[in-house]
Amino acid sequence: MDLKERIKTSLAAHKRVPLAAGPIAAAVLIPLFLKNGEYHVLLTKRTENMTHHRGEISFPGGVSQSEDTDILQTALRETWEEVGIAPEEVEILGVLDDFLSIHNYLVTPYVGFVAAGYQLRINPDEIDRIVEVPLSYLLTPGIFQIREWSWQGRTIPLLFVLHGKDSIWGLTAAMLKQFLEIISAAA
Repeated sequence: MDLKERIKTSLAAHKRVPLAAGPIAAAVLIPLFLKNGEYHVLLTKRTENMTHHRGEISFPGGVSQSEDTDILQTALRETWEEVGIAPEEVEILGVLDDFLSIHNYLVTPYVGFVAAGYQLRINPDEIDRIVEVPLSYLLTPGIFQIREWSWQGRTIPLLFVLHGKDSIWGLTAAMLKQFLEIISAAA
């Protein structure tokens, strides 16, 4: 069984933990693709002129809109708007647990596969650049760390991972870690 099928099987076997509705509904796509024969994860670095999450490394995604038929469509629409991956070009492999952000967003992360060599179209109003991280790098033992972060007068333990000059942290790092734990458990 190839890695993509193993990932799909692992996610299907995962007993997903949804959270109760109430906070602001949002979704992201964790896009996987092959590059030079190796699986990579696609992330984005948001522009500095964004109202929220400026300059952060994140997955394509955002808040659900009234025209979205479901939360998966939110993830696919936002991915199309941010990086130009058409919804029909994404093979959904599965879904992770819901995550609640400190800003009261209920985020549902979907994992999807995009064919190698897909031409991205970056929305310069939202995205500064694409960040490609090899899956093998993310599976390196001990790569995820916890650091203390001060926010609104509180100190919060925050998960993060460094990749080159980029720091992937917070919810994005937590989603990545859960995804990697799920697929590693099935290996």
